[in-house]
Amino acid sequence: MKIENLTLTNFNKREFKIHTYVLDQNPELVEQKRPLAIVVPGGSFEHLSQRENEPVALAFNNEGFNSVVMEYNLVHDEGKIYPDAGLDVLSTVKFFRDHAEEYNLDPERILTIGFSAGGHVVSVANNMATSPLYQKKYGFEKDDVLPNKTILGYPLINIEKIGFPIPEDQKNKMPEENDLLDSALGVTRETPDTFIFQAWDDPVVLIGNSIEYLGALNKNKVPTEAHLFNHGYHGFSLARHNVQTKGREWQENPHAAHWFNLAMEWLKSEWGE
Repeated sequence: MKIENLTLTNFNKREFKIHTYVLDQNPELVEQKRPLAIVVPGGSFEHLSQRENEPVALAFNNEGFNSVVMEYNLVHDEGKIYPDAGLDVLSTVKFFRDHAEEYNLDPERILTIGFSAGGHVVSVANNMATSPLYQKKYGFEKDDVLPNKTILGYPLINIEKIGFPIPEDQKNKMPEENDLLDSALGVTRETPDTFIFQAWDDPVVLIGNSIEYLGALNKNKVPTEAHLFNHGYHGFSLARHNVQTKGREWQENPHAAHWFNLAMEWLKSEWGE
């Protein structure tokens, strides 16, 4: 495997970092061009969860994907979170479409996966990709930047549907535009086919986020699969023992852990494998 740490520049001229995990090429494999998983971790816009970055990327590697973990601007960074966080995603998609041969990728099988706050970033990015307003303002074409599929894990969709008050010193970092504040408002028929998973008892990102987004996907006839687990709390990542942190036994959840295999089955059916 080849691991790289790269600095890219987004459509707003802001630099951001990505970390790539590229499998060695095997000329004997039936499938030569690999799909790509772009992993966008959560962390309440304050940090990037280590449990939702490299472990998830490596899980996709084990399924034959190349993968990349994307960093985005947080509340303590200069400027607001948006539009740059969304543009980071779009710029990452374009970079790998442009360099598909170099990274041995299928440019039509690019997946974005966002957890918690990263789910907000990913869903906002999908809105921006299909918006003529953002296309014109930042000079990109939809077909260059829109991922082919999206997975959202316990995603923040509507910033007003979070289970705790936003600190006063962070409110000015949050978006004011309605379509950025609530990414369900920007869903269109062009939104990528989407897979969503969340725990019903999530006290941090309230379950109404997924329900609202599912309603928008249904209204716009976007092919979707969703799994709402009865128990799981928030931030369970892969829900496996090797990503459980000390004192948080609930993070190991064999039932909720099924989301990953279910997502793989969904992707294979979507891509006709």
